[in-house]
Parts: sequence; structure tokens; C-alpha cells
Amino acid sequence: MRQRIGVHRCLGETPSEWRQPMTIDPAYLLGLPPRITHHNLTRRDTILYALGVGAGHDPDDRSELSFVYEDGLQALPTMPVVLAYPGFWQKEPSYGIDWKRLLHGEQSVTLHAPLPVEGELRGETTIDMIVDKGADKGALLYASRRIYDSANLLLATVRQVSFLRGDGGCGGPGGQPIPPHPIPERPCDATATLQTRPEQALLYRLSGDYNPLHLDPVVAAEAGLPRPILHGLCTFGVAGRAVLKLLCGNDSSRLKRLDCRFTAPTFPGDAIRVSVWREGPGRAAFQADVPGRNVLALNNGYVEFEEN
Repeated sequence: MRQRIGVHRCLGETPSEWRQPMTIDPAYLLGLPPRITHHNLTRRDTILYALGVGAGHDPDDRSELSFVYEDGLQALPTMPVVLAYPGFWQKEPSYGIDWKRLLHGEQSVTLHAPLPVEGELRGETTIDMIVDKGADKGALLYASRRIYDSANLLLATVRQVSFLRGDGGCGGPGGQPIPPHPIPERPCDATATLQTRPEQALLYRLSGDYNPLHLDPVVAAEAGLPRPILHGLCTFGVAGRAVLKLLCGNDSSRLKRLDCRFTAPTFPGDAIRVSVWREGPGRAAFQADVPGRNVLALNNGYVEFEEN
């Protein structure tokens, strides 16, 4: 997987000329031009991502074979989270973010066209909104990445909400957080439990997220964790596989949108149970929990899909 990052492509601007604020400056961040990334996607990348989120774990389940086999290969609909990936850009000094206190709060993927399994892609990442919750309550940063193919066709929009625990009181332009999707107060309509592997994070990181928190016990201990945790976006991908199976018969072309809120970490080796509630034609809610530890990992999930 080869990715090239072009940061803040402005005429006459070079990295040495970037502004480096000591604290977050909402007006500056909201005024930044798109951050451009390029990605030469290969079939191997498509298969590796699927393996990273557990596809092919059951060799007797032929319904997932198309995600890991080059004959009839299809991309999983959650794969845009790693396409034209800009890296951990919030860590760069030019943004002024207290990145050590940042939490990944919410994730969304919207599919606009069928995903290719190979080809040249371009990502354009923008900061869309900043909500200042107060000096002692942090701030919310809403960012999105639009992914295009070589013909400039918009393939997907990836949205992310980051909770900036150390950047409250920044004097943002105001506004209200976007409310999460409610979960119906009734029994779910269907569930699927998917097992992750002890080495799941080691596989998933090969799609681009090399944060040592997910493999180094020393780093995990420094973060106050008993052991390395699974990437949040890996849990998102596992949940996406379950939703795809329960609502779309493992046909990637039928899943159009997947949103969720991260509520607790999962660990490699956890069994993740996904529950779905049908809410009308082409719409559903979902949650993901870890029954073995009585932990709710993903909440306020929302799905849009094509009915069969």
C-alpha cells in the first residue's frame, strides 16, 4: 500500500511556513484548505484490510470468500476508513491540538459509488466544525475525508468526531453537537457474534495505523491499560461485517452508510456481538458489545442499506 500525503496544498506555502499555535485556534483550523492524500490501492491491500477485520476467520463460511479471494474480489464497505488515509494528522504541531488527550469519539462512512479493489485514489480531508464545550469539558472536532477515484468520481465520505479533552475553552464559533442516533427501547431484531483473533491488531495495523498502543504492552501500560487494545476502527470494521451479513447478505454494494459512537475499547481475542434493530425500509440501528466482559463497545449505530 503506497500513500502520499500533500499537506495543505496552498500556493507559496511550505512546511516551514506553517503557523504553529500554542493552543487550538478554531478560526485558523476551520480556514485551512483540504489536506490532500494519494493512495495507490492494490488488490493485496483490499484483501489485507479484510483479513485485518477478521474476514475469512471461518474457512467454512463461503459467503465471506469474496473479501479475501482475488477471484470475484469485493471491498468491504468499511474500507474507506483506510483509503487515502492521512495518518495521525492531529499530532502535528501546526494544528495546536493537545493530541495526547484526544479520544476518537464517533465514526461514519457513507458510500456514494461502488468501491474499487485497486486503482489510484485521492483523499481530501477538511475540518468542518469545532464545538467548544467549556474550559473544563473539552471540545469536539468534526472532520471529513472525501475519497475520489482517478476519474474524479466521489466514492465515499468518511466522517470522524474527535473529543479534544485538553482544548476546551478555545473560544470556538459555538454550535451544538450533532446528536447520536438513538437505539430503540425494544428487543433487537437480530444478532451476530464474530470472534477476533489474539493477533488481530497485528494484522489490522498493516493497513496503515501503526500506533504502538495496539501491540506494545509497555505503551499500553503507560496509557493505563492492562494490555494492548484493538484499534477502534478495527472494531468498527468487525461490526460492519456483522451488519453486512445480517442486513445485506454479505453484498457490499447494498450497504450505503454506517455510523457509530465509540464507548469502550475492545481487546484482540474478544468475541464481539452486534445487535441490529430494523427501523424502516433501508434503515437500522445497531450496537456492539463484548459479552465475555459485559462491555458496550459501540453505541448509537446507524445503518442505511438497500433492501433486497
